[in-house]
Amino acid sequence: MGDTYINLIFWVILVVILICCIAILVRNYKKLITRNNVLIESLDNLCQLNDKLRMDRHDYLNHLQIIYGLMELEEYDEMNSYLRKVYKELLKTGKAVKTSKPAINALLAAKMAEAESQDIEFLIDVKSDLKKLCIEDWELCKVLSNLIDNAIRALEDFSGDNKKIRVNITETPERYIFGVEDNGPKIPEDYRENIFKKGFSTKKEEGHGMGLAIVSEILSKNGGDIELSSDDEETVFTISFEKGE
Repeated sequence: MGDTYINLIFWVILVVILICCIAILVRNYKKLITRNNVLIESLDNLCQLNDKLRMDRHDYLNHLQIIYGLMELEEYDEMNSYLRKVYKELLKTGKAVKTSKPAINALLAAKMAEAESQDIEFLIDVKSDLKKLCIEDWELCKVLSNLIDNAIRALEDFSGDNKKIRVNITETPERYIFGVEDNGPKIPEDYRENIFKKGFSTKKEEGHGMGLAIVSEILSKNGGDIELSSDDEETVFTISFEKGE
């Protein structure tokens, strides 16, 4: 009887250990799938940015020929107007390619194109190369992507004519700071305590309510901070991380 009882306990413990191991493997597998999906998205963004840069380079000669032709014709006002348009277009891509992180550069370029396809002005102000960033590039891409997507959704039903999103990347001696601003509707005070909880959303459609929860989870894992300010003029999500060595 004693041996049978000991054997039973042994098998129970073994089963529990196996279940725990399977649970750990499943959790790690899900994390790998998530990371793989983000990396695939980053690679796709990099390919799109590379194509855009190649197209811009190809267009340089055409632009120069047109400008030279306008100059020869002494159409200086037309030349000035044309130069302004070309410069503004080239400046958009240039602003997105300012950090030392290709995946971040590609993400910003992709989100700029997405926003502008919905008639949203997308501004980028980069004042840091992010060389000492501790968080993994793919995780930061996930954070910024969710914050920018959240800003785009906030402007979907906005009735204003001048829809804007601004992404600011700056640094202090100790921290990197990222700000995502939009001029959409104010977030009500009673929403702000729950906005980072899973499933909470002001949208009724299925699939909303996860983005900011994912942001909060990644920030918590990497020792990051997040602040939210929102009024009738703008809504700003500000995140920050400590610099590495």
